[in-house]
Amino acid sequence: MDRLRAMELFLSISKTESFSETARQFGVSATSVSRMITDFESELNVKLLMRSTRQVVLTEAGQEYARELEGILWNIGQAHRNITEIRSAPKGTLRVHSRMMFGLGVLPALVADFRREYPDIHIELVLSESKTDLRRNNFDIDFRISPPVEAGLKRRILFRSERYLVASPSYLKRRAPLREPTDILQHECMAYLLPGGQPSWRFRRDGAIEEVSFKPRHVTNSGVALQELARLGEGIALLDDYTVHRDISSGTLVRLLPDYQITNTTFEEGMYATILDTATIPAKIRLFLDFVASQVSGEALRFSAYGKSGARHVASESAQAPAVDAAGAAGEARQAEA
Repeated sequence: MDRLRAMELFLSISKTESFSETARQFGVSATSVSRMITDFESELNVKLLMRSTRQVVLTEAGQEYARELEGILWNIGQAHRNITEIRSAPKGTLRVHSRMMFGLGVLPALVADFRREYPDIHIELVLSESKTDLRRNNFDIDFRISPPVEAGLKRRILFRSERYLVASPSYLKRRAPLREPTDILQHECMAYLLPGGQPSWRFRRDGAIEEVSFKPRHVTNSGVALQELARLGEGIALLDDYTVHRDISSGTLVRLLPDYQITNTTFEEGMYATILDTATIPAKIRLFLDFVASQVSGEALRFSAYGKSGARHVASESAQAPAVDAAGAAGEARQAEA
């Protein structure tokens, strides 16, 4: 019996809950799949699946075995990929997951630059506002805003950051100034959507922590939306420092209560590159992480990296725009008036 193939077939059935779908994926007949699984169960002397005409259900032993196999088969596949990479130039698909603001504000420019250095590595970039299960969802890297706590993961901190309370000058002109944390209760505050009860922010100064709950004017699961609402004068938002650095420097937003550290979750904040804990790191993952770290690690770099894609786009558009003939334009205007 091909034990490895039997393991692969069983794991596929545990996910598809179908002999026929697994047979289609492996290019064999459903009868062959059924026979191999039956022989496999006989060898193990354990019932892994309960079959009926309508469905396939894993037994308790089958569920436990599927959980064990998923990691084992992934490691076997990774070992094959690693040995192939040793003998060839870095290539293949790199699947990257990221939180939204880092993914929109920082990664596009880095992906473009990385591709120029390593044209045979193709990046699939998926963004969301939550962490992902790397193995189950087949991602190589997950960029997170907090350190991973799950077993079987490695982390690499790219930078540490703070969160700033910010609001637009137009909003602040019509409201009372903020001098202490409880003053936010007299203001329009906008919250990031988190599970639980009423939104709150935690303020830390000189080791003392004060938590203030508030009724939000707006709630959203998008930091990008919070930033835009703050720019529009809708109220006060709590955002990562590197995402609002340009806005503060330009005067679009104003930082509030700068003597406090402020958070809505944990004070251990930053950007963490999370990967699976394997014996060796595939070359394409290592190269991309080293490249990203070289562009964003440290205060100066993390501040300058955010929004670089947009700045490049504006510069490119300006360079490509046709020159305006001022004299010709004035003449045309005079003709139009006549």
